[in-house]
Parts: sequence; C-alpha cells; structure tokens
Amino acid sequence: MKWLYLNKYQLIVICISVMVAFLTHLPEMIALSGDGSLFPGMRIADVINEVIFTFFSLLLLFYLNLKLFRFHLGMVHIGWKQLLVSYILTWGMSSLLGKGFVYLHHYANIPAIDAMLHHYLHPLRDFLISSIVVGSCHLMHLSKKSRIVLLDNQQLRTENLINQYEALKSQLNPHMLFNSLNTLYSLIRENSDKAQHYVQELSKVLRYTLQDNESHSVSLEEEMKFVHSYIYLLKMRYEDNLNFSLQIEQEALPRRLPPMAIQMLIENAVKHNEISNRNPLLIYVQATANRVEVSNHLQPKLTTDSSTQIGLDNLSKRYRLLFKQDIEVKTENECFTVILPLV
Repeated sequence: MKWLYLNKYQLIVICISVMVAFLTHLPEMIALSGDGSLFPGMRIADVINEVIFTFFSLLLLFYLNLKLFRFHLGMVHIGWKQLLVSYILTWGMSSLLGKGFVYLHHYANIPAIDAMLHHYLHPLRDFLISSIVVGSCHLMHLSKKSRIVLLDNQQLRTENLINQYEALKSQLNPHMLFNSLNTLYSLIRENSDKAQHYVQELSKVLRYTLQDNESHSVSLEEEMKFVHSYIYLLKMRYEDNLNFSLQIEQEALPRRLPPMAIQMLIENAVKHNEISNRNPLLIYVQATANRVEVSNHLQPKLTTDSSTQIGLDNLSKRYRLLFKQDIEVKTENECFTVILPLV
C-alpha cells in the first residue's frame, strides 16, 4: 500500500492500531483468567484472532482515510464536513468489516468469540474505533500543517535575512571599483609593467568581492589575503603617503567575520582623512583571538562632504544579521577605532 512509504505516519498508525486492538479486547483477555461466565466457551485462539482482525481492520480504516481525505497532506483543507463524512464512512466500514468477520467465522470456521456479550459490545467498539481513527488522522493533519507553516515562516525569515544581507553588501562595492579603475587608468599611461601587476591584484580583489559565499562569513586568514591585495592597490595610488601596520596573531586566523569587513574600514579611513606629503596616513590593523581593531589618527580632509556613516551602519547591520553581535566604534585621543568581534 502506498501509505506505507509515509514512514512517520506508518509508525504512528501501527502503534495506534496495536494499542487499540489490545484495549478493545481487554475485557475478553481479562476474562480468560476468570471463571468464563461472561464469555462462555471462549478460547485463547478466539481472542488472539479477534485482536489480529481488529489490528488489520484499523490499518485498513487508516489507509482509506489517508487515501480518500489525504489527512497526511498538510496543505489540504479539511473542514468539519470532511470530518463528518470521514467519521460516517469509517463507522460504516468498521461495522461491515465486523459483519464480514462474523460471516467468515460461521461459514469458514475462523476462530472468533461467540458470546452474546461480545456481540453486544460491537456497536460500542465501532464507535470507539471510528472516533480514534478519525481523531488520530485529524491530529496528524494538524501536526503536518503546523510543521509546514513553521517551515515556510522559517524559510521566509531566512530569505529575508539573505536579501537584507545582499542589499547591504551590494552598497559597499562601487566605491572600491571606481577608485581602482581611476588608478589603473593613470598607471596604464605612466608605467605598463606596474599596470599589469596592478591588474593582477585588482583581479584578486574583484574575485574575492564577487565570490558566492553561502555562509556569508570568511576566516580572518582569507580576509587578510584579500586585504593585502587591496592594500597594494591603495599603495599604488597613494605611494608613501599611506602606510599600514598589520599585527595579526596566529590564533585569530581561523576565526570568522563578514567578508570585506576590514576592507570597508580601510576604505573609510582613506575616504575621510587627508593623505598627503604633509600629513601621511597610518592605518593600524590588529587582530587577537577574539577581535580585530582597525584604527587611524584623525586628520579630516579640509574639503569633504559630511560622512553619511552608511559603511559603518551596513557593517553593523551585517554583524547583527549574521552573528547577533555588535561592532564597537570609538574616538579617543584623536584616534578613530572600530572593533570587530571574531566568531
């Protein structure tokens, strides 16, 4: 039967059928150890055969309900009318199966209980069996429907987080690309060898920027390889007016952070500070086991647009979306510092 492939429903149905088959014939099983006055002439084989028949009858009733009303499909709407039809059909089928078993007992000599009290209990058993079968199917349907709704909601939340993340990430790329192309244009005219090397480093940067990272996080070791290429691009542009101090502890390299996080902070420092022969800029990148610090002395450009803080806001949102953590931004002693947690 097709429903046997529904493994979890198969297990539930079999367990319910076994329990109900024994419980509905509990009075007969108890009477076997008594004086036999309630069920005269009853044998052990009769009780065993009744239990087996009830068990397979329950399996058939469950199968008919799952087949006709599709209780195992969570997205199918099952209202009170379907439940009523299911209940009437189940009760009728249970009654017919019982009469069929009695017929086989009389005309095929199949062992069965012949006591009058047993026959009087048949309508009550049909009622109980119908209630248990339909009620169990309905509960399985509600459980399946609830799981589907929870799964859909979780998927929607996940997709929403991914969309938010990608939207935030996409805002970080254009500045770097435009600046790099301007620098490359100048190098092509001045020094073709340096331009070729610059293109190689630029390709590494762009490959890293456009990579499809499903986990939306990278190790600090991967990030620093990218940062070295990015620093090379900046050094070609600013030469000795821009310097870096990189202090990375080995134990921090396997820890993770959002891709391009350090690059964005370096880009911000370059964008908002004066870089000249008179005021060269030194950017510090220090990483310990738990965090990365990116800092620089404040030397604001004389003519610059006011900072919109989009880059830092985006980075902060990425951390909250991905890691449920916050970055730390502080200004002390004419030094601007951003601290990124490593996870």
